[in-house]
Amino acid sequence: MRKIVSFNNDWLFIPREVGAETPDSAFERITLPHTTKILPHHNFDVSEYAFISTYRKRFTLPEPRNGRRIYIDFDGAMIASTVSINGHTFEEFRGGYVPFSFDITDYLNEEGENLLTVRLDSTERKDIPPFGNVVDYLVFSGIYREVSLRYVEACHIDKLFVFTENVLTSIAKVHTTIRFNNQTEEFQQFTFRVRIINPDGNIIASQTAVQAVSAYKIYTTQLTLDIESPKLWSLEEPCIYGVIVDIYQPSETGQVNDFIDIVMDGFGFREAHFDKDGSFYLNGEPLKLIGLNRHQTYPYIGAAAPARLQAKDADIIKYELGCNIVRTSHYPQSTHFLNRCDAIGLLVMEEIPGWQHIGDDDWKALAMRDVRAMIERDRNHPSIVLWGVRINESPDDEAFYDDTNTLARELDPTRQTGGVRNFIGSQLIEDVYTFNDFSNTILEPEHTPHLVTEFNGHMYPTKMWDQEERAIEHALRHARIQDKQLGMARVAGAIGWCMADYNTHKELGSGDRICYHGVLDIFRLPKFAAYFYESQISPTIRTVLRVASYWTIGDRSEGGNDPLIMFSNCDEIAVYVGGSLHGRFSPDRTQYPHLPHPPFNVTGLHMLLTWGGAFEDLHVVGFLGGEQVIEQKIASDGMPTALTLQADDSELQADGADMTRLVFKIVDKFGNRLPYTQSVVTFEIDGPGELIGENPFALMGGQAAVYVKAGRTAGSITICASTPRLPVAETTIHIK
Repeated sequence: MRKIVSFNNDWLFIPREVGAETPDSAFERITLPHTTKILPHHNFDVSEYAFISTYRKRFTLPEPRNGRRIYIDFDGAMIASTVSINGHTFEEFRGGYVPFSFDITDYLNEEGENLLTVRLDSTERKDIPPFGNVVDYLVFSGIYREVSLRYVEACHIDKLFVFTENVLTSIAKVHTTIRFNNQTEEFQQFTFRVRIINPDGNIIASQTAVQAVSAYKIYTTQLTLDIESPKLWSLEEPCIYGVIVDIYQPSETGQVNDFIDIVMDGFGFREAHFDKDGSFYLNGEPLKLIGLNRHQTYPYIGAAAPARLQAKDADIIKYELGCNIVRTSHYPQSTHFLNRCDAIGLLVMEEIPGWQHIGDDDWKALAMRDVRAMIERDRNHPSIVLWGVRINESPDDEAFYDDTNTLARELDPTRQTGGVRNFIGSQLIEDVYTFNDFSNTILEPEHTPHLVTEFNGHMYPTKMWDQEERAIEHALRHARIQDKQLGMARVAGAIGWCMADYNTHKELGSGDRICYHGVLDIFRLPKFAAYFYESQISPTIRTVLRVASYWTIGDRSEGGNDPLIMFSNCDEIAVYVGGSLHGRFSPDRTQYPHLPHPPFNVTGLHMLLTWGGAFEDLHVVGFLGGEQVIEQKIASDGMPTALTLQADDSELQADGADMTRLVFKIVDKFGNRLPYTQSVVTFEIDGPGELIGENPFALMGGQAAVYVKAGRTAGSITICASTPRLPVAETTIHIK
């Protein structure tokens, strides 16, 4: 039978190229996912991690082979991998964003020790997408995703594709496309069975068929099952069904006898398409898309984030920011992230690696390989509604993009394609005109369907400690674009640039080599622009009230706080200064007629607050239906009163890789961050884990984060944070 064995533990790493003669004692013992270099969150050079390194793993087989084939499966390693097993070296795999596998069966010592070596080239090689020219992000380094050992019978299931049809009728169809691989020298005939499992875990349909596959051949077949009135996958109720496909030899009575192979996956019943009328439809209903772009990189660890952090990003985008779609800019991302999008109901546009540059024929062949690998890996995810099969912002190339679109439609006839360009008039080969619109408005579409895939971003970079009026304008630019697209019938939606700040090359970022384009900072903490997105959440889900102000008297160019901007999903707010009511205000539907919840524009404060006059605390109260539902207070003195420390998770797994974010802030007496505090924060950690990040940390912007990484031992980790003149903050994380 098939068996998948985690292969993440007990690796050895050395940050240079070495041979077999180098002793294990020269290596560091590590756990995957792994980055070749822990970095500061900014102010570092690519050369610090872009080098050739060596990974080594000694192992004995976790269980006898018993005639099975054994593959080693890499989910991702950056960016070119040369894998050797017991002296046999496989062809170099070029590419860091898609999985790759090798059949190591014929080179194994089945009874004794095996030596696996990976020569990892993490330099920015021009022969591998996305490189060839300057790229506006860093790829980082390491075997940064998981590795598995896969046992399969010599005749086994190679690929499984599940897609649905007629989901809005009383009888939906589930089509299963199954690829069998016969690696034996004999003709194989067997029975295979497809079973469908509902969200409650019950088998609701089953069908069998007989299949024959010639020696050393791969054969693809399809089996269709009818499902009565399935529960639909939607944003509100993302119902996940399961499919199980197994191969067996039937007994004389026709019952299941000897199993040969079994695979399982999840899928959803949903109908999603971009229509010629300009709208996107989910399950027959039009849905305006409001989203953000996501890079898979993090401070300190680059792209080597474990499952928990990957899933957390999906939660942030949906639950904290209220978006309904994310674009995986500019490459296929972790299956942990996509699985979480499936589970919580977050739509995804996924695209191939690249940024503006198209290389030679060999380069294009790798891009075609990436199209295939991306779609074959991810086409069962119900969250994915659009394939990006054009190099981001690249020039037209009719033959190349004919090929990418043809391949995408062949591999997945159920989803449409998009091709992200940044100039109007670009040739449309894809199904959806996906366009990066940096006009600071939205250009009238020439083609429908039309989806804005980036806006704002590099046009208005904003730091956590920027002057208040810049931080406000940054937020309002997102508000204006989303308001406009919501009023344009021929525009399906807008995906802003971007979710979070990210590290980049010196040619493209700010002076510390960060692109400050995010509505969140690099630690995934909110700027005012994040407050705008959050305020669009329905008040039936969560009430939101965010004052877009530091509440100081002398921060703006001409001083004062007029107008004061609030982001809220309340229908009315009351503003008090020093206990006195300044006024009650309604959302600004004049400037923002299409937003579900427009910003509040509080005016008249210049009459109340004068330069050098009395300046008192701010108190804002939000109302729904006349009832007070939420409030926010901001101190007028700006004095630090506390250092706070909060972990996203109270428990981690003792696997040597699990991590959680540890957020620290310096706040006023009401808990608001103080953006102009410049303090040094020092951490002490006690227990079976380690702190990942700068320690001590020179804080700017009033808030930041480090990470806590679990060790391999159960217990409790206590973290203490201290800074001059404030009480020590402490938190505990349990390791299970």
